[in-house]
Amino acid sequence: MNALQVPDHQGVVLIVDDVPDNLALLSSALEQAGYMVLVALDGRSALDRMQRLKPEIVLLDAMMPGLDGFETCRLMKAEAGFEDVPVVFMTALTESEHVLEGFAAGGVDYVTKPIHPEQVVARVGAHLKTARSLRAARQASAATSVRDEKQRQALLSERFQLTGREVEVLHWVACGKTNRDIGDILGLSPRTVNKHLEHVYVKLGVETRTAAAAVAMATASGR
Repeated sequence: MNALQVPDHQGVVLIVDDVPDNLALLSSALEQAGYMVLVALDGRSALDRMQRLKPEIVLLDAMMPGLDGFETCRLMKAEAGFEDVPVVFMTALTESEHVLEGFAAGGVDYVTKPIHPEQVVARVGAHLKTARSLRAARQASAATSVRDEKQRQALLSERFQLTGREVEVLHWVACGKTNRDIGDILGLSPRTVNKHLEHVYVKLGVETRTAAAAVAMATASGR
């Protein structure tokens, strides 16, 4: 999935509603607020639209003919790359079971019909701010994890005189992978992996995979 993203806007909003008047009302309000607006009249069209241009947030009508909003949301959240897109349901259904179904499907909020555009614009802004903060935090965490792993591998290599390949094998052992798994990952035969692992045992002064993994984890924590 290679949906494009457009950063030169306040945000990209997808509105899904089978009533054209609702689409026009919300599109106008959001465009005036500086958002780029995508529209779809049904769930299938919305899913296809998202493949071409990834929205940052979706306003989704709960009750539509054919594929309803709840199922559309579930399918959306199952798509790689879309699971973090916030979905705000638009519904005239305020009974608790319908509200709960919306959250269970993956929605983050709901607004009731008849729609008040100024309220929708405010909620879109709030949810986009939260989603962007979470995304930035995840990216920072991933960058930190990569840096920490490189530092750990450097420490293992320096402290125990492990080769680059031995460090890689030890890393995957610490992740709980079998020799066959490691072979598939590194493009080696299980026999070759075992040979590297024998060298690792000698250099670390251990006799088992568990002990080797423990040394790797202790090195990761700086002990």
